[in-house]
Amino acid sequence: MKEKYNKYINENPNFDKATTIGIICSIIVISGIFGFWFEFIFYYFNGGMQHLYWRGGNFLPWINIYAYGALFIYFLTFKYRKNPLKVFLISMLICGILEFASGYVMYTFFDGWRCWDYNKEILNFGNIGGFVCFRSVSFFGLAGLLLIYVIIPLLFEIARKMNKKVFLTISITLCVIFIIDELYNLIFSRLFHTPRARDVYEKLGFNFVKF
Repeated sequence: MKEKYNKYINENPNFDKATTIGIICSIIVISGIFGFWFEFIFYYFNGGMQHLYWRGGNFLPWINIYAYGALFIYFLTFKYRKNPLKVFLISMLICGILEFASGYVMYTFFDGWRCWDYNKEILNFGNIGGFVCFRSVSFFGLAGLLLIYVIIPLLFEIARKMNKKVFLTISITLCVIFIIDELYNLIFSRLFHTPRARDVYEKLGFNFVKF
């Protein structure tokens, strides 16, 4: 195990393009699900442990900004994997910028729309406009370490050991399912005036964080 891990740290992977796409699809799925469950747990405590909240706007337990952040972390920090501190700091920086920019654009160009507001959350030291705070960027830094030093090595090992067609079929199919769910709720439900995930889950009695 130690030898494999040292090989991961010191040698560049030699995957073909198809396998690389499968790995990227896996990152998108895993990180989006990870983000959903993190927020599911966090907002339970943030709300005084009174209610459970469904986070994100999809039918499936997946939040897009975590997937985007994970891809940025992977592409921008993988080459620095010999230096955990650098991975941590870059992850904090790029995800902090992503979070602030996303929140600011939504608020500015979509009539004050917010998907999160650190003004109303616990542990919000260093809060800037409700868009980003020290706790959030610190968490992203830690999540970057988890991604680069745990998730990616496991995905590489799975990609090497699993039958290539099976790996690609599973990873790409799951990714497509989550993306279709995202596109439906973000675009098509509005175009065709069909029920969105939030509408359906609210009727079923799920709680949502109100901003």
